[in-house]
Amino acid sequence: MTKLLCFLLFVTAATAMAADKSIYDFTLNTIDGQPAPLSAYKGKVVLLVNVASRCGFTPQYKALEAVYEKYKDRGLVIVGIPANNFGSQEPGTNQEIKTFCSSKYNVTFPMMSKISVKGSDEAPLYQFLTDKAAHPQTGGDIQWNFTKFLIGADGHILARFEPDVTPDSPQVISAIEAALGKIGH
Repeated sequence: MTKLLCFLLFVTAATAMAADKSIYDFTLNTIDGQPAPLSAYKGKVVLLVNVASRCGFTPQYKALEAVYEKYKDRGLVIVGIPANNFGSQEPGTNQEIKTFCSSKYNVTFPMMSKISVKGSDEAPLYQFLTDKAAHPQTGGDIQWNFTKFLIGADGHILARFEPDVTPDSPQVISAIEAALGKIGH
């Protein structure tokens, strides 16, 4: 085989493998440091959100909690993922973040340990979520805190919402309800 043909076969195979991946292939740590395989959310609709405590969008925690409370019994899980990539707006320790979220916003949805969502130390989950080749509609670098990825019950990305789109906006709610409708809850 020619080098070009071998390269094309490799690229095709790599693209197919990336397309077969889902969030279920990743494990994060909870805010308390325990392993949290995302495969635990199989069959649920998941809203992944990179969060920060000192951001202009931080009040979205209130809407995130309200949406979680409204839809959790139908199969929605919201997962907060603290990141300090933008303006050092999440400088605290995991314990400080947990205390802030529970005392200021009464957060009850799952919170993960702080990770990087961009740059040379970008977490593997975010490398997957932002991969433009694998996800042309939703890929691309995270631009700021409170970027939201809606994941279907099969673990695949359904939609991406930028920080200025609030969790309780009509477009997010309709996407959540459509996804929940597909799992029959």
